[in-house]
Amino acid sequence: MSDAAQQATPPVIEVDGVHAGYGEAEILHAVELSIARDEIVTIIGPNGAGKSTLLKVVMGYLVPTQGSVRFRGEDVSRLRPDQRARIGIAYVPQLEHTFTSLTVEENLRMGGYTLDRDTMRRRIDEQYQRFPRLAERRKQRVRTMSGGERQQLAMARALMTDPQLLLLDEPSAALSPKLAGQVFDQVRRIHDEGIAIGIVEQDAQRSLEISHRGYVLVDGQNAFTDAADRILENEEIRRLYLGAAEEA
Repeated sequence: MSDAAQQATPPVIEVDGVHAGYGEAEILHAVELSIARDEIVTIIGPNGAGKSTLLKVVMGYLVPTQGSVRFRGEDVSRLRPDQRARIGIAYVPQLEHTFTSLTVEENLRMGGYTLDRDTMRRRIDEQYQRFPRLAERRKQRVRTMSGGERQQLAMARALMTDPQLLLLDEPSAALSPKLAGQVFDQVRRIHDEGIAIGIVEQDAQRSLEISHRGYVLVDGQNAFTDAADRILENEEIRRLYLGAAEEA
């Protein structure tokens, strides 16, 4: 089934025929991706498939050598990451995603460094409402916090810019199953606020369970896309990829 047939609303992000990589090594080969405002989309695939590379292209850390990235219909392929953040795209990288020597509130201020004072205060208060645990630890140094609390903080800092699209690279990495479940519950609540979400996740089963659609990347190319529930029911995909979506 085509992306257009599955999406209920127009895409907030469209990746069209993108080639990208590092130096002479091309990782992505004519990759396609779209995420609508009312969707959570999970990207899975084997090691080295290009999943994290794709998120970096969407955020602007890598510039496509061919193809385009459109945000709300506008070509943003050449915009820097900070420019994309200002127009509504946010990104949480894997693991190293907080300033551990700073406090919770200092991290949030770093996430909203472009905001004026009143907006900064309002956005910080919004994050404390979303993540009550962070409110309890607002003056605590991040290095003393648990992995689950750090992941909450990483998402809260990304949300300081009030994004329309949130990109998450393996949000459950290094977390216990219980803490990972809490993170996925929080991702679903964030989406319920009207934020589109794209996820690369090692726990593909759990991520697909909260998603509307999924993409399978293999060797830097689109191998399959469908509704998330149909991917979960696909025995070949389950055998080959579910639970094995980690990327080096």
